[in-house]
Amino acid sequence: MKREEIQNKIEQNDAVLLYFSGKNCAVCKALQPKIHDLFTENFPKIEQIYISADIYPEIAAYFSIFTVPSLLVYFEGKETKRESRNISVDQLAQKTKRLYELYFD
Repeated sequence: MKREEIQNKIEQNDAVLLYFSGKNCAVCKALQPKIHDLFTENFPKIEQIYISADIYPEIAAYFSIFTVPSLLVYFEGKETKRESRNISVDQLAQKTKRLYELYFD
């Protein structure tokens, strides 16, 4: 995976989720399936990209990711949401729903 590929997906898709995790991060492993299910079921038009900050530190640095888990949500190529560390799935769902409905409905 290259930074340019991710940047192209952000520019070419209406909405994109970037989820950064680490291989030794227990919170990342517990949260990732919840985030995946949330976006798959409730926000199917948002492309999901999962990135290991351990394997791709240059990509994490490019997106200013200093801790994991971190997630970024883009609409029309613009970062609209950034969450790190203590991420509430319910609050994320509410905030994303508002943006999703504005953009896609």
